[in-house]
Amino acid sequence: MGGPRFEPVRAVRAYERIVEQIEEAVESGALAPGGRLPSERELMVQFSVSRSTVREALRVLQARGLVRSRPGDPNGAEVLPFSPAALHKSMTTLARVAELSLGELVQFRMVLDGSAVLLAARLRTEEQLAEMGEAVAAMRAAADQDEEAFGAADVAFHDAVARAGGNKLIQVCTDVVRSIVLKLIADRIAAAPDREELMRRSIRHHEEVIAAVRAGDGPLAARLSRKAMYDYYAGYVDEGERSALRALLE
Repeated sequence: MGGPRFEPVRAVRAYERIVEQIEEAVESGALAPGGRLPSERELMVQFSVSRSTVREALRVLQARGLVRSRPGDPNGAEVLPFSPAALHKSMTTLARVAELSLGELVQFRMVLDGSAVLLAARLRTEEQLAEMGEAVAAMRAAADQDEEAFGAADVAFHDAVARAGGNKLIQVCTDVVRSIVLKLIADRIAAAPDREELMRRSIRHHEEVIAAVRAGDGPLAARLSRKAMYDYYAGYVDEGERSALRALLE
């Protein structure tokens, strides 16, 4: 039989509709961070639903990091500013239930870091370039004696690059993906027999990236960044995923 084919529909609960409307109000700017939703009683009237339905919607919104809600608060739930915490939680959950593999996360980080350093090479200030240099100097000083300080300096380097690129979404995603990847392979890194060589190699890669950024050569800086990521993480993913990572080096 000809004609259009339709998809099955699912019943939508009342609290989901409330969540949708409030999310749309936040996204449109009608509700700004620091603002307040109406009280529970007023929400009940406006949405024509029960108190339990309103509270269920507020629980969902709070779990998503959109509002801070206290039952019975006469002032209503507070609209929160954007935070990477919700994104971090979602991506961590996806990784834990095997929806995102380590290889996919590393590949995403290679894309993000390559983009960040490309932008940084074109947009950085002398002060931001100095921040990157200071971070690498801190890595060098910590390499032989303090792995925790080395890791903190490495994070500072990538944060400085992301800030220099000027894209806040790249900054947030980079921070989230980096922390998830490192958490997933922390035990294997700690047990690696060649950790000191890994740190020395990482410093050399960072110095090469800074040189390219200083010269304003964004494409070179991006290639070097992706290659550094590949060299560091390739040994932790299987061969099938490794080939996908190599595709970003071509």
